[in-house]
Amino acid sequence: MNFNDLPHFNVAMNATAAFCLAAGYTAIRARRITLHKSFMIAAMVFSGLFLVGYLVYHFTCEAKKYAGGWPRFYFPMLISHISLAVINVPLVITTAVRAFKGQFDKHKRIAKVTFPIWAYVSVTGVLVYVMLYT
Repeated sequence: MNFNDLPHFNVAMNATAAFCLAAGYTAIRARRITLHKSFMIAAMVFSGLFLVGYLVYHFTCEAKKYAGGWPRFYFPMLISHISLAVINVPLVITTAVRAFKGQFDKHKRIAKVTFPIWAYVSVTGVLVYVMLYT
């Protein structure tokens, strides 16, 4: 594998993170706290691996240009994806720290903001990949 293959690795990490987020949400709704914790830790790991792969790719390779037929959809989605991804990093960290400190009331409050943003960023990341590479 060379650095030009990283987008394929990155989409796998993003899609897996999205799956873990959905599974973690389902687990907490069912009050399965240990399972929720496991899925959320996994989501953080996969998102972290994505972020490392994304940064390595963009520092070492020329980014692929969008040449598809849906620019009215692609560019607004890309802008919202990037903007929310930047906001998402400190939100995820804060949400996780509050959970690990046992501050569950604070954790729950911020998780209601973090979860939909994180889910949107993960899913739109996969969509960006599909529009660029298929």
